[in-house]
Amino acid sequence: MNLLRLKPLTLAIASLLSSGTLLAADATDDNAKELAEMTVRHSRPATVVQNPSPQAEVSGEQARNMNVVNTEDIVKYLPSLQIRKRYIGDRNAIIAARTTGTVQSARSLVYADGLLLSNLLGNSYAYPARWNLVGSEEIDTVNVLYGPFSALLPGNSAGATILMTTRRPENVEAHARVQAFSQPYKLYGTDMTAYGHQEQASGGFRVGGLTVSLMANHLDSRAQPMSFATATRATSGAGSVPYSGYTVDKDPSGVQRVIVGATSIDHTVQDVGKIRLAYDFGPESRLAFTFGEWRNDSTTRAESYLKNAAGQTVTSATGTSAILVNGQRYTVAASTFAPGNSETVNRLYGLTFDSRLADDWRLESAFSLYETPTDIARAASSPTATGGSVAFSDGTGWNNADLRLIWKPSGGKAGHTVTAGLHHDAYNYDYEKYNSTSWVNESSKTALTNRNHGRTKTQALFIQDEWKLAPKWSLTAGVRHEQWEATQGLIYTTTLGNNSFSDREASGTSPKLSLAWQATADWNLRASLGKAYRFPTVTELYQTEKNETTGAFRISDPNLKPEKIFAKDLTAEGAVGGGVLRLSLFEEIVRDALYSFTDYSLVTRNQNIDKLRVRGAEVAYVAPEVMRGLDLTASLTYARSKVLENQLNPASVGKWVIRVPDWRASLLAVYRFNDQVSGSLGYKYSGKQYNNADNSDQWPDTYGGNSSFSTFDAKLSYRFAKGMTAAFGVDNLTNEKYYAFHPYPQRTFHGEIRVDY
Repeated sequence: MNLLRLKPLTLAIASLLSSGTLLAADATDDNAKELAEMTVRHSRPATVVQNPSPQAEVSGEQARNMNVVNTEDIVKYLPSLQIRKRYIGDRNAIIAARTTGTVQSARSLVYADGLLLSNLLGNSYAYPARWNLVGSEEIDTVNVLYGPFSALLPGNSAGATILMTTRRPENVEAHARVQAFSQPYKLYGTDMTAYGHQEQASGGFRVGGLTVSLMANHLDSRAQPMSFATATRATSGAGSVPYSGYTVDKDPSGVQRVIVGATSIDHTVQDVGKIRLAYDFGPESRLAFTFGEWRNDSTTRAESYLKNAAGQTVTSATGTSAILVNGQRYTVAASTFAPGNSETVNRLYGLTFDSRLADDWRLESAFSLYETPTDIARAASSPTATGGSVAFSDGTGWNNADLRLIWKPSGGKAGHTVTAGLHHDAYNYDYEKYNSTSWVNESSKTALTNRNHGRTKTQALFIQDEWKLAPKWSLTAGVRHEQWEATQGLIYTTTLGNNSFSDREASGTSPKLSLAWQATADWNLRASLGKAYRFPTVTELYQTEKNETTGAFRISDPNLKPEKIFAKDLTAEGAVGGGVLRLSLFEEIVRDALYSFTDYSLVTRNQNIDKLRVRGAEVAYVAPEVMRGLDLTASLTYARSKVLENQLNPASVGKWVIRVPDWRASLLAVYRFNDQVSGSLGYKYSGKQYNNADNSDQWPDTYGGNSSFSTFDAKLSYRFAKGMTAAFGVDNLTNEKYYAFHPYPQRTFHGEIRVDY
């Protein structure tokens, strides 16, 4: 039936290597026959029906019915995914999937046109994918794989692998969009409006075998506060003055605190430019080069709520001017409300080459280099001080290289598709922090206060066979062997002095197995097993630092072990009610799980947890036209996580894994009223979760907590002329106040005009 022939396009995706290169849509005669009734554009990734992972997809056209500003917004309604995006322009938008939370950035992968965008230098909120190097207007499709079931992917795929494919122009085309957004925001003593605008243009042309694609983007965004300053309870001393403006409440563990102001109020200006050149030497040989540059200039400010008796704002409370609350003295350091700024330049160079060598053989390769020639962060020591600190991460970056060879006998008579390949990656982290006599000028640096340096490298060999056992049975079996090393580890702080570490090596072999059965004409069943290793990142090993301005302290561990993951999935998918329904049962057991989490004293620790388990079920439904004019996408996920063993923190045993919610749900309904007008309604739900390893944070619906939430979004679009569309939207319609430690946005209004040529 036609619906089942469309199913691979809707729910299946190509097996992706760690290179991210995908099989060309016309790679094999067999696929062309199997998908004969399916329209596949040349720019889309190939579909492989027997891919061993559960999958989901969203197209660029579908995304136009959502409130999309940043590229990561496109995946927000896909099953089990949660993007920790705290404001428009947030550089720390990391991915949580069905078995992972919003503190595990290294357990997901993001690729664009075969090039890795994931920042695997670390495993925390500070190491998100470089979404900015893809414009939302240039996206053709986004495909998602769940779990580490392919030998072609590293263990970082344990959560989710997101594959973005941009449009490849066949003729001259151009697209432009102008957006404005506004968020009235109230919390504690803050009453402000966060606002901004974005302009994006993309397009390209084709001349013979050469295609040229261009993208440029400018974003100017002001955010709500990311953090709130709390006064410190004094253990000695006497005296106080009658300050006003502070708020007394309780933190998520029920401990009284005194909120004295808002901090980390960011203003970001981001500019992106990208060019992609692709040349077809023949119908099945293509060379593509990509260059992208992303610049970010950011300033952060703070707002003190404290007022003295004369009604003047004050930014510190120490000694005899301490705050008195219920007979207890509280102090506020002068550094609490210090401003800061940063500037970064990020560059991506990428080269891919795919070619059919012979009737039965195909070669695919990808090479990429990501570098940060400029990465400077500056901070004042107080709101009025000229001195402060300056930090440099120039030279930090990574490179990846992948090569794979695919053998498939012509006509598929042997029933096998064998893929073998090699992978290499190398990560370099270099960080230095200095005192400065003039915090706005990095040339005024003085004494070195912090140095972190290290390198990691992984080399892998893999092979995978997709075997058609019988007309209704398919077996996918593979194995991946990885050799990892960490070298040149160095940590310096003024307290610890110089510390250098011996080089380390580790290896892991990861078998994979998946069996699929076409039970009926409409239903397919698949059972998948996969082992995987997730090796420590360079900053988990070698990043130890204290932020003298905020008091935040990060502690690394050069002896961390690699994660050992064993994942299972049982999936059924088929046609129901004009759409495609997928039902999945999953379990993941992780030994030596790598976690980085922050407690309420702002101490972040990297550690191994001996054994974790996550079990659950996922239901996903996609109906392109469930009724005339109405498209529906919906999902519901339940996950029961549990810490099984943890010698470092016995109090956590038997408790929920941090940041993994019990329930997740999403819904996107798009209705086309006529050829000119369409509207959408989106819904996201996330249930109970914890930030403390011992689950002591029983009051999560406050700053510092990880709250459940239920939010609605809406958008109305009107095409008022050929190729010209205006739209208005609202995110968080009910103005829900919710938190992922930091506050998420409140009700936000969007307006845009789009032109397509």
